[in-house]
Amino acid sequence: MRKKIKISSSPLNLNEVIRFIRADENGAEDYFIGTVRNATKGESVTHLFFESYEAMAIKEMEKIADRALEQFDINNIAIYHRVGELKIQEVPVIIGVGSAHRVAAFDACRFAIDTLKETVPIWKKEFLENGEVWVSAHP
Repeated sequence: MRKKIKISSSPLNLNEVIRFIRADENGAEDYFIGTVRNATKGESVTHLFFESYEAMAIKEMEKIADRALEQFDINNIAIYHRVGELKIQEVPVIIGVGSAHRVAAFDACRFAIDTLKETVPIWKKEFLENGEVWVSAHP
């Protein structure tokens, strides 16, 4: 298996992603770990809520992984996303990439997170001290 995709309402397990990515043929591993921060655009954030159209989100995440495997000289990729309510410092997204060399791992990881934010039907609601707002609207 060269790719692993997951959407979960439970906390994401970084060690699970590392175990999947780590392989004898990999000389490089790159990870993107998105965390919930306490502010956006100068306003205090209390927590976030992520919602997805899960069946379509999984398909889109699969496409991202397949494209990364085709476009970059990588050996494996994992894309995990969490849904539901997340507090400050919790992790909504982990992407891991393994390759023989660092440049391919860096490039594929950046491609995966940037494309995920653009195409995957996962929506984020920010809860601010003065209200709430949906952001990252996707098709």
